[in-house]
Amino acid sequence: MSEELKNSPIADFDWDAFEKGDSKRDKSYEELEKTYDKSLGNFKDKDVTEGTVISINKREVVVNIGAKSDGIIPFNEFRYNPDLKVGDTVEVFIENQEDRKGQLILSHRKARMAKSWDRVNEALEKDEVIKGYVKCRTKGGMIVDVFGIEAFLPGSQIDVKPIRDYDVFVGKTMEFKVVKINQDYKNVVVSHKALIEAELEQQKKEIISKLEKGQVLEGTVKNITSYGVFIDLGGVDGLIHITDLSWGRVNNPADVVEPDQKLNVVILDFDDEKKRIALGLKQLMPHPWEQLDPNLKVGDRVTGKVVVMYDYGAFVEVAPGVEGLIHVSEMSWSQHLRSAQDFMKVGDVVEAQILALDREERKMSLGIKQLKEDPWENIETKYPVGSHHNAKVRNFTNFGVFVELEEGVDGLIHISDLSWTKKVKHPSEFTQIGAPIEVVVLEIDKDNRRLSLGHKQLEQNPWDVFETVFTVGSIHDGVITEMLDKGAVINLQPYGVEGFATPKHLVKEDGTQAKQDEKLQFKVIEFNKDAKRIILSHSRIFEDEQKGEARKARRAERKPAERAEEPVASTTVEKTTLGDISALAALKEKLEKGE
Repeated sequence: MSEELKNSPIADFDWDAFEKGDSKRDKSYEELEKTYDKSLGNFKDKDVTEGTVISINKREVVVNIGAKSDGIIPFNEFRYNPDLKVGDTVEVFIENQEDRKGQLILSHRKARMAKSWDRVNEALEKDEVIKGYVKCRTKGGMIVDVFGIEAFLPGSQIDVKPIRDYDVFVGKTMEFKVVKINQDYKNVVVSHKALIEAELEQQKKEIISKLEKGQVLEGTVKNITSYGVFIDLGGVDGLIHITDLSWGRVNNPADVVEPDQKLNVVILDFDDEKKRIALGLKQLMPHPWEQLDPNLKVGDRVTGKVVVMYDYGAFVEVAPGVEGLIHVSEMSWSQHLRSAQDFMKVGDVVEAQILALDREERKMSLGIKQLKEDPWENIETKYPVGSHHNAKVRNFTNFGVFVELEEGVDGLIHISDLSWTKKVKHPSEFTQIGAPIEVVVLEIDKDNRRLSLGHKQLEQNPWDVFETVFTVGSIHDGVITEMLDKGAVINLQPYGVEGFATPKHLVKEDGTQAKQDEKLQFKVIEFNKDAKRIILSHSRIFEDEQKGEARKARRAERKPAERAEEPVASTTVEKTTLGDISALAALKEKLEKGE
């Protein structure tokens, strides 16, 4: 009750009626009630009004709004305002004018919320700077109390540079700008970075206006990526590409610089609007080629570390920032070019010889095979014509087999020099890649680094003996091993040599045609030692016998006197002797060992 109501007497008060206990309300009593209600004010639930703080303790704040009773508000609703004191005027929200206990229920937080949205929208519309309390961290940023509303502060909007420790901002009151409001979901986004950017914009314009190529500036490492480093030049960012960090090769920019490091950089280039600025760090250091030993020359040996590998070669760093290329062809005397990874790997320390040196172009060619003796220098001594050696099959062609006698020394066995007796259509029928093979040197071409080799020459030419065995007219056992359109290939047993018969010479006595894998007798009708060709016939055997019997019948019909005068025709068939078989058996054993 107000002091004025306490001290002022009510005029025309009927004391007699009061003493008698008269309960009838007269006109003066009604006026008193109206005066009392008017002094308390007219309030409604859910209204927002102002009140005065009359007491504060750790748990609650008591506020007088001129109602029948004072209202109590939890102290934590004033957490944002640590300077609150008795006598301050605060906004309150009337939850309930009188609860079951007759207590007035107020809320300061809801009063702020009721007006906060108007205040926040006004701040966004006017681009106003407001204060907020950073409550806690959340995913992707921070939660800020602005006018009692929980607003979101993205991590990217805290500062112009990346923030690595968000916790240092928790519990601080900072200035912000409202940048976005979602009215449907009651979401507010604020930014502290916007305030800094506004201040830096002017600095940025001044810096950009003074940029020149070749200018050296001090900057701070802002961000490190796989392709380079972003440098803060004082509100303007520039990029040092990974290739401009060091004269040497850089695999990871983090190996050269670290976050927040201050360093001098040179401006290499920028676009017309100066939004993209290319910076360099290595350009402030002398080029390593200028510090290379001036006495270094072609033919000298150097030691270096393999820094990069490609299939075609390896780059070796012989001095900081100075690299030389070892081409794969310079890694081995072998003419079989392989991948450089077969010889070395990144990190290997190798010794090499300088093959070419161009200081103006800053190029160096190296070789490691030159540290070994060239096997072709004394090729005639090590591999003379007629000498026998063990080799390894490296590759096939349609015309022969390439073999390797040692690293850097290759030779060719022509397909005609593989076997005396077998007609090889492709080398794969005779041997296989990687297999060992014995060879004899037939010819040396030192200038072109070529060796002609033979395999069949390891054995005596059996055709010298075959000439006496497979005479024309002689008959031998054979097996048909292959049927062709033009005839059949026959293996003459037991010598292992092959002959050939045309279809008409494969007709048997019963008129049928001979088949593959069939064993028959064949008569030699042609022998060519130089061409190593034997032409055979099976049908000729019984045809000649039939002709012989016909001649005998004709002779029997003639007169005895005519038969006596007629010379006797020789029908003797030449057969292989036991001596021939023994000689050929020994020869066959040698051939089988050779094959």
